[in-house]
Amino acid sequence: MRLQKLQRALHHRGPDDHGLFVSKDNVAGLVSTRLAILDLSDAGHQPMQSPDGRYTIVFNGEIYNYDVLRKQLLAGGCSLRSHSDTEVMLELFCQEGPECLDKLEGMFAFAIWDEEQGKLFLARDPLGIKPLYLTNTPDRICFASEMRALLLTGMTERKISDAGLFGYLLSGSVPEPETIVEGVRLLPAGHYLIWSEKECSLQSYWEVNFPDEKDEPRSMMVTSREEATRIVRGALVESIGRHLVSDVPVGVFLSGGIDSTAVVALASQQTTEPLRTFSISFDDPGFNEGDVAARTAAHFGTKHTDWRIDAATAKESFKDFLDRSDQPTIDGFNTFCVAKMAHDHGLKVVLSGLGGDEIFGGYPSFQRMPALTKLGCALRGPWRSIVIFALEHVPSLRAHRIAYLLRTSTEPEYVYECVRGIFTAPEASSLLAFYGITNRADERALPEAPPFLPTEEDEVSYLELTRYMRNQLLRDSDVMSMAWSLELRVPFVDRKLIDAVSIIPARWRLARGKQILLDAVPEIPEWVRNRPKQGFTFPFEDWVTSEWRDIFQRIEARSPVRLKNWYRTWCLFALENFLERNGMEIGETLRS
Repeated sequence: MRLQKLQRALHHRGPDDHGLFVSKDNVAGLVSTRLAILDLSDAGHQPMQSPDGRYTIVFNGEIYNYDVLRKQLLAGGCSLRSHSDTEVMLELFCQEGPECLDKLEGMFAFAIWDEEQGKLFLARDPLGIKPLYLTNTPDRICFASEMRALLLTGMTERKISDAGLFGYLLSGSVPEPETIVEGVRLLPAGHYLIWSEKECSLQSYWEVNFPDEKDEPRSMMVTSREEATRIVRGALVESIGRHLVSDVPVGVFLSGGIDSTAVVALASQQTTEPLRTFSISFDDPGFNEGDVAARTAAHFGTKHTDWRIDAATAKESFKDFLDRSDQPTIDGFNTFCVAKMAHDHGLKVVLSGLGGDEIFGGYPSFQRMPALTKLGCALRGPWRSIVIFALEHVPSLRAHRIAYLLRTSTEPEYVYECVRGIFTAPEASSLLAFYGITNRADERALPEAPPFLPTEEDEVSYLELTRYMRNQLLRDSDVMSMAWSLELRVPFVDRKLIDAVSIIPARWRLARGKQILLDAVPEIPEWVRNRPKQGFTFPFEDWVTSEWRDIFQRIEARSPVRLKNWYRTWCLFALENFLERNGMEIGETLRS
C-alpha cells in the first residue's frame, strides 16, 4: 500500500511508464515513474534488474555520457539489452560499486537494492540538481524524489522541524540536509549512502572547491586571461553538447540575460533543427524582458514562444502553483509558469541558464560581501557602537541587518546571511515563538562556515553555489518543471565544467559583469551585452500590494515581526500555506 501511494504521488514526474519491485523476502520494495527521454522503448522500463537478479535500480535524472560509457562496456565484453542510461549505470555499479560515480556526467538521484547482501545504495549528483529525500529509523528506510510523497506513507510524523523552519525563515528556503519536516532529510549533494538493517553510512565523493594558484603545480596554473577565456569557451561548448543528448526535442528558457543567451548561441550551433525557445513577458517595462528575448530568438533563428502575463493571469495559476509546491519557498512561480508553457507546446526537455551568475560572479553579492567585511574590519571601539546605533535608528530593513551583522560576526557565512537573508536570527526566533516553538533554535542552526578558499570572491561563489543555488534555485526548478512532466537541464551546473573553470583565478573568472563569459561567447549580441542585469523575476511587489493584496493581508495583520517588504510577506504566506495544506503539527497561535 505504501509503495502504491508513493507511486501515485510521483506520477507527474514520470507519466510515461511505471513499475514496481518487491524483494523475495519482502524486505525491500522499489517503485518508479518514468519520463522517457533516452531509449523510449520498453527496454528502459524501471525498476531494472541486473541479468543475475542481484541488483535492482530506480533512477531519476539523465547521464549525458551514457553512450561513451555504453561503448566501453560493450568493448569490455558486457552484453547490454537497451540503449538506456539506466542500464549503463546499473552495469557500471555491478562492476565497480560506488567508484562508478566518478564516471557519471549528468544529474541523478538513484537507488540500487542488493538482494544478496540486503543492502540499499543511494546516491545523489555532485551539485544537487536532483533531490533525494529520506526518512529512516534503525530498522527501516524510505526515500522519494519529493518530500510530500514521504508524508503520504505514514512513516514520518507531520511535525515541523525546528531547525528546518529556522533555516527557512533566515533564507527563504530550507537549507539541506534539513527539511521543513522533522525526521525527513535530504541526501546531501555529492554523497552516497549505504543502508542495511545493521548499519547506515554516509560518504562524500565530490565537493565544490576553488584551488589556490599558489599551491597548484605550475603546469596546472592558468597564466593568462586569453587562456582562461579558451577554457571557459571549451568547457561550456562541451557541457551544452552533453546536455543536448536526448531522443526527444530539446528547448531553451530564454530571458534577456547573458546566461540563457549564451546557451542559445552555443546550442544553436550544435543542432540541425531550429531550437524551440520560451520566454515570459510583462506589461511593466521594469520587469519585461520579452522584447529582448524575441529579438535574440530572431537573431539565432529559433522557433520562439512568448507568454504575456499580467497580475490577473498569474493569479489564475497561483493556486495550481501552491498545490504543486513541495517545501515552502519564496521563489519558483516564474519557473512554474514558463515550464507550463513549454509543456503545453509538447516539450519534455528544456535547458536553462541557471548557474552562470554563481560561477562567473554575476550577483551583487560579489561586491556587497567584500564591502561589508571591509566595513566590519574597519570599525573598532566606540566607532563600531556609534555606527550600530545609527543603523538601528534608520527605517530600513537593510540597515537593521547590517547593524545585527556588526553586533555578531563578520565571518563569511554571517556576511552571506546578511546579504541574502530574509529575517535576522532574532526575528526568526520571534516567529518561531509565534508558531508555538519556544526553544532557542538560533543556537542550533548557525550557518556552516565555508572551507578555506583563496579569495573573498571565491568564498562568495562557493556560498552562492552551495546555498542559494542548491537550496532554492535548483530545488524550485526541479519541483516546478517536473510538476509539468518537464525535465529541466542546467549546462552551467555541471561537474566537469566546474572542475575545468575552477582553476581559473578569481581575478579573471569572477571579473565584474561576467566579462569572461562575454569574451568566451562573442556570439552574444550587443543588445544583451549592454543591458543592465535584471534577473528572471516577476513583478511580485506590485502584485502583492495591489491585485493580490487579498491573499496576503491576513499575514501582514498577524505577523509579530515588521514585514514591510513583499518578500517577507511572501515567505510567511508560503510557510503557512504549506503547513495548512499538509496538515502539519503547528502552534496554537497559527490555528487561532
